Amino acid sequence: MSDSGKQIGKVSLILMASVFLSRVLGLVREMAIAWIGGVGSDVDAYQIAFLVPEILNHASGSGFLSITFIPIFTRFLVAGNEEEGWRSFWIILCGFGLLMTAALGLAWVFTEELLHWLAPGLQDPHVLKTAVRMSRILLPAQGCFFIGGLLSAVQYARGRFLFPALAPLIYNAGIITGGLLLGRWIGMEGFSWGVLTGALVGHLVLQWFGARRVGMRWYGPVRLRHPVLRQYLLTTLPLILGMGMSFSTEIFYRFFGSYLTTGSIAAINYGLRIVFMLAGVFGQAVGTASYPHLSRLAAEGNMAELNRVLGGTIRYLAFIIPVSVLLIVLRHEIVTVLFQRGHFDLDATQLTASLLPWILIGSFAFSAQSLVVRGYYALQNTLTPSLLGTAVALGCIPLFFWLMKALGAAGVAFGLSAAAWLQIAILYGVWARAYPHPDHVLLFRSIGTLALVSAGIWMVLEPLRRGMYAVLPPMPAMVSGMLVCCGVGMAFLLMMTLIGRWVHLEGWQLLLRKIGRF
Repeated sequence: MSDSGKQIGKVSLILMASVFLSRVLGLVREMAIAWIGGVGSDVDAYQIAFLVPEILNHASGSGFLSITFIPIFTRFLVAGNEEEGWRSFWIILCGFGLLMTAALGLAWVFTEELLHWLAPGLQDPHVLKTAVRMSRILLPAQGCFFIGGLLSAVQYARGRFLFPALAPLIYNAGIITGGLLLGRWIGMEGFSWGVLTGALVGHLVLQWFGARRVGMRWYGPVRLRHPVLRQYLLTTLPLILGMGMSFSTEIFYRFFGSYLTTGSIAAINYGLRIVFMLAGVFGQAVGTASYPHLSRLAAEGNMAELNRVLGGTIRYLAFIIPVSVLLIVLRHEIVTVLFQRGHFDLDATQLTASLLPWILIGSFAFSAQSLVVRGYYALQNTLTPSLLGTAVALGCIPLFFWLMKALGAAGVAFGLSAAAWLQIAILYGVWARAYPHPDHVLLFRSIGTLALVSAGIWMVLEPLRRGMYAVLPPMPAMVSGMLVCCGVGMAFLLMMTLIGRWVHLEGWQLLLRKIGRF
């Protein structure tokens, strides 16, 4: 393996640990929400409250700052012009910060009107009123995300990952603390105050200290007509106007969920968080770690190496397919162990478990998307993935309506996975056509092989799960669920190890060795 590959692998494992801990805390957060709210109307209101902040966060480009700013900042560092790099940082921060402040004020004033438009199926006035109140608490956090994203980007460009890796941990810890401390008095609103606190501490204050540690200093005066602001705007604008997979998923399940029965939005959300934990651990960590290296390869014009790194990394991500099958088999046990306590009763477990497989189908697509788009971004091509993502998202709207009417909440859940697969297939297909490389064929072959392996694993694990319940003595559902998870999980690892040797799944053996060394 090349030195660059080893470096990406090392950083990926570090970030994977951080993302894994963040996702674990995210699950603990959802467990706390389930304990206090179950799948009741207040949890639906809490999820709907994120609609306006999500759109504002997207419109500000907060989620793209590390992607769009790193190439600009890195170019100045490579040229030995660090002063101009920091000047560009302050120009973008001040210029977009002014726009962000104005947008926050308008969104706060017109929150109720915006929610009427974004959740048109919502009929309960109490749910709407509660969502408006919580949404206004969440709005200031978007300013923290915007500034924190830019501060994290300069740390990534300097090869410093610690403080950015801590941000989501502190953020989730803040949400959990706020919900548990305040939930008994103000219910779900306590989690909203936790969001604001976690964003302030983890994404703003901590990242400010991190940026100072890598040399952040003031370079003025700020000229809003500086060419770098125009360059950044032209790079970011397609992403802002586009509808990527993550953004459309968060909006669509709430939009279409507003037409469904009470608790449907909450149940889909619980399923999504389980899937996003899986996709985040595999995809987000690898994508974040590899992006600076992909940007350098693109700047050097080394497309052959860029294709090799991109294709090889996605092949590793394909191992999420058999892991998803394991979770599909254990869907009832996973939901029981994670959520069934407090206000989250047996009916809530059955509803959530029935929707989880439909979302797990899209796990690989959710995971791989974060890496494929970074290939485009490394070439400073934000327009192509933005146009393709928007076209797929808009094209799937009739499909969502049809599936919702035919299957209800399961239709919306399946629509999310179908849209994700369609988007990743088109994105990578266009990339492969534009930048041919032998690794493209290897990738498709690996996905096909793992799909067949996963089908065989399901045919063994599903009867095994049922057989374990047949021989287990009567015991609490929580205990039996954990025992079944352990038994089926061990069988899965054994099967993957044996199959990996039989069909030479080199990536699986290498992944296990890396995790063991880590």
